[in-house]
Amino acid sequence: MNKRNVINKNWVVPKKIFIIFLFLIGVLYLQLFRLSVFAEVDNINIDEFAKMRNTENRKLYATRGTIYDYDGNTLALNVSSYTVIAYLDESRTTNPDHPHHVVDKEKTAKALAPILDMEDSYILELLSKKLYQVELGPGGRDISELKKDEIVDLNLPGISFVENQKRFYPNGDFASYILGYAKTHEEFIETENGTQVNYEIVGELGIESGYNDILKGTDGKLIFQKDQHGYKIPDTKEERIDAVNGHNIYLTLDSSIQRFVETEVKEVAAEYEPEWFQLSVMDAKTGKILGATSSPSFDPNIRNITNYENPLTSYVFEPGSTMKTYTYMCAIEKGNYKGDELYQSGKIKIANHMVSDWNGTGWGKITFDKGYEYSSNVAIANLLKKFINKHDLLDCLKKYGFGQTTGIELPRELAGDLTFNYEMEVTAAGFGQGITTTALQHLQALTIIANNGSMLKPHIVDKIIDPNTNEVVYESGIDKVDNVVSKATVEKIKDLMYKVVHETDIGTTGMAYKLDGFDVLGKTGTAEIYENGRYLTGYNDYIYSFSGMFPKDDPEIIIYGAIKQPTYGRGSGLSAAVRSLMKNIAKYRNMFNGQKEETSIIKYELPSFINKNTDEVKKVLTDKRIVPIILGNGDRVVNHYPARNTIVLTHEKVFLQTNDSNIAMPNLSGWSRNEVISLCNMIGLKYKFEGYGYVDNQSIAPNSLLKKNDLLQVTLKQKFNIKENKNEEEKIE
Repeated sequence: MNKRNVINKNWVVPKKIFIIFLFLIGVLYLQLFRLSVFAEVDNINIDEFAKMRNTENRKLYATRGTIYDYDGNTLALNVSSYTVIAYLDESRTTNPDHPHHVVDKEKTAKALAPILDMEDSYILELLSKKLYQVELGPGGRDISELKKDEIVDLNLPGISFVENQKRFYPNGDFASYILGYAKTHEEFIETENGTQVNYEIVGELGIESGYNDILKGTDGKLIFQKDQHGYKIPDTKEERIDAVNGHNIYLTLDSSIQRFVETEVKEVAAEYEPEWFQLSVMDAKTGKILGATSSPSFDPNIRNITNYENPLTSYVFEPGSTMKTYTYMCAIEKGNYKGDELYQSGKIKIANHMVSDWNGTGWGKITFDKGYEYSSNVAIANLLKKFINKHDLLDCLKKYGFGQTTGIELPRELAGDLTFNYEMEVTAAGFGQGITTTALQHLQALTIIANNGSMLKPHIVDKIIDPNTNEVVYESGIDKVDNVVSKATVEKIKDLMYKVVHETDIGTTGMAYKLDGFDVLGKTGTAEIYENGRYLTGYNDYIYSFSGMFPKDDPEIIIYGAIKQPTYGRGSGLSAAVRSLMKNIAKYRNMFNGQKEETSIIKYELPSFINKNTDEVKKVLTDKRIVPIILGNGDRVVNHYPARNTIVLTHEKVFLQTNDSNIAMPNLSGWSRNEVISLCNMIGLKYKFEGYGYVDNQSIAPNSLLKKNDLLQVTLKQKFNIKENKNEEEKIE
């Protein structure tokens, strides 16, 4: 074989490679031609793609609006929260002496486990993934500033944080169904530079839900050209649209009155263990809701919710004898009512049904006025035969606001049901059975009596302010429907309601609500409970209610309360709560001229007492009739609870921790559960409770010096004594 043939044979393989190489070059040039000539390739706009390749589009978050009470105390606000992330890629570290990724995974896992309340083995599993970064969830999600600082102090390489916002409710379980709650929804997006977290706070209950669009504001954005490290390229164009923060909402709630209401409801619920208990207070002259709560309730910070309906607006139930007020009002307004006319009480046959008075036997022949005072069902039956008919009753109840929503600024309000046709249904409706109402409708209807015949629409939102301009964009007024009934009718109803509480006859039903020196108007109710096609018949299978107001001549405060199936005591828990509530409100608002100055309740906004002389601070508080609890014998205050800018009331306790570490145990006798918890949290003392109510006994004697790891065991005593309400317990209307 000659040499030329050998050379040609040896070039066969390189020639094939060369041809393939030329083909690939051709393909690349062809693709470059397409990208250069055509505006769109494979349905992708090439110009936009090139711009976006190096374009950062960053969201600028709007701050969700704050919710305040009437006086400007914060009830709901945004705070920073953090998600813990771990960088795992070694490429982040350029200097081994200052690593920017997780180096010792086992050490990191063990250090973080107790803080994040996670198993170290699970954290180690996350840290061992072949990823650029990982989120250390669930324990590392949504952590507080304090927990973040605790992790920072560990100086763990590669551990970082993504900041976002969450909703915080500083008072915990306080007006929870009014405020509702807002939840942070997070979206995790994987990018070439790691995980990007987008979040949105969404209201899901109460004011947070109903006013979500107003509270959330409008997010902005920042668009700029970035380099390979994600930084803005100097001297390049930047587009910025600023975020517009959400509006702030001021509620009509008075936090002091709300606190009174919360205290009464919690204590009654703890002692009587009802299925539910609700209590509300309204300003009689404006229609503003001053306080409203219920049990069971929830803490919107942790959302331990058992029921998603607001009892004030969304519980519909048969109201019982509180409806007799409006049946009588209808008859009086029609003009032919004769209050001194006699009727036979006890029993009456309506169609094929027997209607009985609550005591089964009645009180012989009594007047219709006495029939109201005694809460006689037979009186209602006769009244519907003599003075009004079913059409009159239906028209009146609708005029008084029943069977329709009030339009209050809360979501999911229900209208109730006023369906009644047959004679027995009409009679039952007249004394509050077979129809359903809401607590809010009762508050609204009571304004007719408080305002000489004019009805006021209830409000829970006082005003809305745009924080970007400080402009008041909404302010509630007094929404009045005039001349619903005549002033003469109102005066007659007032007289009847006054006797329900203040008369002493054996049949009088409201004596348990009487308070010396208080001109209370009221009407009680005891409604049977309809379940599974029948009315329950157990000893406490009732809804006990009270609707009332005070003072008589010119009512300022309206109260409505209802309690369902307490385990014992029937309506005694409700009456005790209402009496206590009325006392506190009257003192707080200094309502009665005969009330001594020293018995009234005042509000005081705490300044900062830090580094102030202990004796001087003590004098300031005692002069305001606030109780200082001094911890230690130091001459300077180093901490105090409540903190600065908090509103406290006369006779409340303020805890002052001094610059002396030797702390003696106070005498806790008569303290509430919450006061004991506040003390223990402040000084780091472990505690354990037994019972409900107020402190009756404590395991650590007063004046004993506290030692590390001490455990305080406290016995609480029930507040209410049902024996004093024995008469009321026997009255089932």
